[in-house]
Amino acid sequence: MSDKKAIELINVCRVFESASGNVNAVDNVSLEIRDGEFFSLLGPSGSGKTTSLRMVAGFDRPTSGQILLYGKDVSNLPPYERDVNTVFQDYALFPHMTVGENVAYGLMIKKISKPDREKSAEEMLDLVQLPGFSGRKPSQLSGGQRQRVALARALINHPKVLLLDEPLGALDLKLRQQMQVELKSIQKRVGITFIFVTHDQEEALTMSDRIAVFNQGRIEQVGTPAEIYEHPATPFVANFVGTSNLISGEVAKRITGSEARFSVRPEKIHLSKTDEKFDADMFSVGGKVRDVVYLGLYTRYLVELDGGGDLVVVEQNLKTTSMDVMQAKDQKVSLFWKKEHIRYVGG
Repeated sequence: MSDKKAIELINVCRVFESASGNVNAVDNVSLEIRDGEFFSLLGPSGSGKTTSLRMVAGFDRPTSGQILLYGKDVSNLPPYERDVNTVFQDYALFPHMTVGENVAYGLMIKKISKPDREKSAEEMLDLVQLPGFSGRKPSQLSGGQRQRVALARALINHPKVLLLDEPLGALDLKLRQQMQVELKSIQKRVGITFIFVTHDQEEALTMSDRIAVFNQGRIEQVGTPAEIYEHPATPFVANFVGTSNLISGEVAKRITGSEARFSVRPEKIHLSKTDEKFDADMFSVGGKVRDVVYLGLYTRYLVELDGGGDLVVVEQNLKTTSMDVMQAKDQKVSLFWKKEHIRYVGG
């Protein structure tokens, strides 16, 4: 990855007209994505991430603002005049063609000779770990295999930027997790810029070099996965990326001495008996366990705080069993965490 800019959005807006009034799908977004970066656009449905990707691809055009591809203004160019390719969630494979023909389709359009097309297709299938699959039809493949074929087809033209629109959304959890690792590995091998759209926080945290968190057409925060998770800039980011406890007002004042809003991640909080002593570098608060959810690897506790308010606590089940943790329900407990683990957030 270099400091060279692959994609730059400058004050980009996309307004859709409707009978009930204009909708600002993308609202004055500015963003820089570096050459060779795995960059994710993360946000809930309707946040503007997919519209932003479509404008980079050329399937949609900005109402105002500029989109630069390696310094060239491509805002009004059609997709075929941009050196980018897109992989979609539904794969968009041609059912009547073989896997090899699907992968080589872009080269056929460019009138590359058949032997050269077939050689390049085999190389791409090797890259996505599908050697020997060129003679099969898409209907003979699993969902994960079809997604790899779509990826090979997009990469065969060696685009400068690969755009991925929720490409793993149709896969089951285990296969999706496997493909996350493989997709990141492929990106490192080919070395080109990947822009990945997802609403799945874990997916974005797993694969990305950096993430832009979208909300209501705007970017709330841009940063590395660790920065986004450990140092959320806004209440929305704290709540949307992972799970966080947001505390303010009187509850915050009882804990920290200030009403300023802060967040603390559930896994940073420790749950103990009420008579345990705490170090001076820790915050502590008492409460009663209202609910216990045993999830195998860890247990989630909902604790009703003395004087009002709730905190969610997550603890790994290193020594406990489901029977052990369920006994905590309705018990009085103390919660404590290091002062360094709180993050003050505005809004």
